[in-house]
Amino acid sequence: MARVLWISLAGAAGTTVRYLLTMAITQRFGASFPAGTIVVNLTGCFIMAAVMTASAALGWSATVRMVVTVGFLGGFTTYSSFNQETLTMLTGGAASVAVLNVLITLAGGLAAGTLGLTAGRLLTPGP
Repeated sequence: MARVLWISLAGAAGTTVRYLLTMAITQRFGASFPAGTIVVNLTGCFIMAAVMTASAALGWSATVRMVVTVGFLGGFTTYSSFNQETLTMLTGGAASVAVLNVLITLAGGLAAGTLGLTAGRLLTPGP
């Protein structure tokens, strides 16, 4: 039961960080393109890959790994927001912007995940 509590608290923290970061980016760049969601998703992809790689190499407990990934990153990342925003663009007649959003998110997520994997490997001892 303690694991569930820690995951829940971390999820609340991730959600708070996501909200604050998205609002800051939206204030800076405007709301016509979901830049905040893209930044959150790409950052989440990077952190997830780095944490999973480093935690395996460093022998983190399953609880700590789950608190960070399922809890914090589960609250932080926003795929459901990405999906809804893309559907809204598509149904609102902005298909080219929707396609751009999908391409940036997918290609950027894979690139950020690859960089996170590399960072995790570089930051941890290995054979």
